[in-house]
Amino acid sequence: EAGKGINRSLDRELFAQTLKLRATVSLDDLTGEANLRLTGNTQPETLILNLISPTQPEKDRKLVLARVAAEPGRYVGQLGDRIEGRRFVELLGVENSRTWRLFEEEAITRDKDLVLGDEPIQGAEAPKK
Repeated sequence: EAGKGINRSLDRELFAQTLKLRATVSLDDLTGEANLRLTGNTQPETLILNLISPTQPEKDRKLVLARVAAEPGRYVGQLGDRIEGRRFVELLGVENSRTWRLFEEEAITRDKDLVLGDEPIQGAEAPKK
């Protein structure tokens, strides 16, 4: 079963790669706003941003980000509290009834944007050209 789950995750990450997705996330401690810019070949109504602590599940956060109609590619959501330290950052969206996934480990620090989709997918070989 675990192997199937890994393959499903890999399929979602490869789908994100096919869509040429990249995301930049900024987390504002003062306003509590999560601001995301998505580029690529999809613009879903909402995105799910999971900030997962590798060692403290009580610090995991799930945010629903809504698309800003006036600004294509921009999504916003609210943080419940301040987030710092190492996190697995997972961004999920749907295109044509298929879920895609950007997933990376990032160090979350004040005033530093997170960039997703800029690293090779773990466990997947780059397609041969």
